[in-house]
Amino acid sequence: MQIISEKVSVSAKQDKVANFLRDSNHLIHLLPKDQISDWKASDSECSFKVQGGVTISLVQDGSEGNEKIFMKSGEKSPFPFKLTIHITEKDAQSEGYIQFDGELNVFLKMMVEKPLTALFNIMSKNLKDHFEKGN
Repeated sequence: MQIISEKVSVSAKQDKVANFLRDSNHLIHLLPKDQISDWKASDSECSFKVQGGVTISLVQDGSEGNEKIFMKSGEKSPFPFKLTIHITEKDAQSEGYIQFDGELNVFLKMMVEKPLTALFNIMSKNLKDHFEKGN
């Protein structure tokens, strides 16, 4: 199953956005605070519980320059997946979106497709908001 978030414009250069995303500690700023708990992070991985008690873990998995940041599911995730964050430089700004590729059966796909799409759209919006606030 593949999900692609909405594309957002970010008020920061591509290298600044990419460097921010390469540190898993920063991902807390992208997640909806009212929907997660038990946040744990290091430079290279993070985990958290989403509403409903499911634990998600993300592990940094390299990059292609500043254009793509790769993450994958960690041990605690309920199913295997990969995230690719695409970042394109546009003058003094960047444009980006999140691409999710997950290995889900039909039943799981029906349960998680809408919530995951909403989550990735929130994360994209929160990235934009984070840099607009000058953090």
